[in-house]
Amino acid sequence: MSPRVYGTGSVYQRASDGRWVAAVQAGWTARGTRRTITRTAHTKTEANRKLRDLQRELHDQSPTQGARPTVKSWADQWLPQHATKVRPSTYTTDAGAVRKWIVPTIGHKRLEQLTPGDVRAVRTTIVAAGKSSTTARQAHWTLMGMLKAARLEGHRVPANVTEVAAPAKAISDREAIPVDGAVTMLGHAADQADGSRWVAALLQGVRQGERLGLTWDAVDFDTGEIDVSWQLQPLPYLDRTNKAAGFRVPDGFEARHLVHSYHLTRPKTARGQRIIPMVPWLASALQAWQQVAPRNPWGLVWATTDTRYGRERPTPLRSADDLADWKALQDAAGVRHPSGRHYVDHEARNTTATLLFEAGVDAKVITAILGHSSIVTSRSYQTVSRPALRDAMEQVARRLGG
Repeated sequence: MSPRVYGTGSVYQRASDGRWVAAVQAGWTARGTRRTITRTAHTKTEANRKLRDLQRELHDQSPTQGARPTVKSWADQWLPQHATKVRPSTYTTDAGAVRKWIVPTIGHKRLEQLTPGDVRAVRTTIVAAGKSSTTARQAHWTLMGMLKAARLEGHRVPANVTEVAAPAKAISDREAIPVDGAVTMLGHAADQADGSRWVAALLQGVRQGERLGLTWDAVDFDTGEIDVSWQLQPLPYLDRTNKAAGFRVPDGFEARHLVHSYHLTRPKTARGQRIIPMVPWLASALQAWQQVAPRNPWGLVWATTDTRYGRERPTPLRSADDLADWKALQDAAGVRHPSGRHYVDHEARNTTATLLFEAGVDAKVITAILGHSSIVTSRSYQTVSRPALRDAMEQVARRLGG
């Protein structure tokens, strides 16, 4: 007789009274102990029948609570749990990897039957679709997270599956914008009413979300500082057909609702305030913009108006529109990446970082200015003096001709 497959249950005779027992292991209890469901019978034949009934009952209750869940059935249970633990942007990326790559490729496979080849098949599918190995790498780590969670819930996942090496990261061609190009772009920005957006990006290294989420009460012209502790971010609705149900907000996630799906959220690398000095160039550009900027009920520095419904209504500036403006600025200045593409928004931060580094600015000061995760907290800001921060920013401004 062939051995019973692990997790499908067992039938045995109890020595104490001679009765037959059908037993199925069904995950774990809330206390962390193994959950075993049993049924007793007078005969072995009756016990086998009860075992089959028990297996069907568990499978009907929930595919992932049964003995042999598939990758898809486990993903259906894992994603809602995952949404409560990670940032909305992280969840969107992970959910996309699950639905677009992982489930279509190996969703039919049972967790206990997975092989290293199945894991590699996800990468093969992604690369064959013309995507980069970085996309494959992200999907790999999402799959590993899913499988680790499955083990914690008591599902059997072969150990060698989680030992498969992740795909290599694709070689990136991102680089700093050359100084002469940045100067030309700033010159064109000076001719735009809201050109202060690009001064903040190129001279101060402020991220796109931080720029779009900057409010006037976070700009202190008296001290010459800006507080970039919030970012603009649209959060996903729990149910797009019933928007009154609210938004998907993970546990412990700090968010302030503005309008529609727009929220102010904390940047992932900032646990406390991140305050940086404004170079005079940015301060004067912001003061000029404040005189003509469209008013909005949220006090956003850079907002816009929506005229789609026959009347002007204030609205936060969409990241897609900001990106289009960023590309238009490069076109006007005749600036392009050596490959011929537009520079991405993040390369403006690379420019700021490079200029700070070339000016010999201390690494801790650069970290405090740019908001890298290794140091940025309100406490770390206190360890970097305001004069040191201001001197560093003024060196960048001087290098760019400000």
